[in-house]
Amino acid sequence: MMKYTARLLALLFAASTILVACDKDDDMNDMNPDEPTLYERVGGDAMVQDPNNPGQQIEQGYLTLRAVVDSAIFVIAADPQLQPYFETLLMEVGNGNLTGFTILSKNLADFFAVATGSESYNYTGLSMKDAHDPAQNPRMAMKSNDADFDQFIADVAISLDQNGVTDQELIGDLIALIETTHADVVQR
Repeated sequence: MMKYTARLLALLFAASTILVACDKDDDMNDMNPDEPTLYERVGGDAMVQDPNNPGQQIEQGYLTLRAVVDSAIFVIAADPQLQPYFETLLMEVGNGNLTGFTILSKNLADFFAVATGSESYNYTGLSMKDAHDPAQNPRMAMKSNDADFDQFIADVAISLDQNGVTDQELIGDLIALIETTHADVVQR
């Protein structure tokens, strides 16, 4: 159960980073319009079959991000350092209730899609600051610190590898995007 909570935290961290980075990425693309966005680099808007929804199609970029988010949630949930942040989520999943997991997965995938440059998706969740503040988000067990933020990034890197994202430049750019959320996510 704690494993699922930790992964949820990691995804929240990642989502925060992407939102902040999206604005920075847009500025960089304005200066270099021929440069592909991060979203294009993870697959872009090419339509492919959605393995989670037979008979439906999904953008390859979103599918890649969703797969990374979902596996990151599991990596984080298995991480004893991050599990305490996700007590509520882990308890729900342990009881067979996947509602919170599904919402978190969608919010994080949407967040990453927007932050990486997708024009097809919208992020409607909490700001990164509010999402990581237990006073604003009762699903968050406590405020995070620098060490846990760094561990979250390490867990996201594991998830990227698990999903075949091996291009070191792309990984570096995605991690840099997550780093842009540091000030909003780390609150103690």
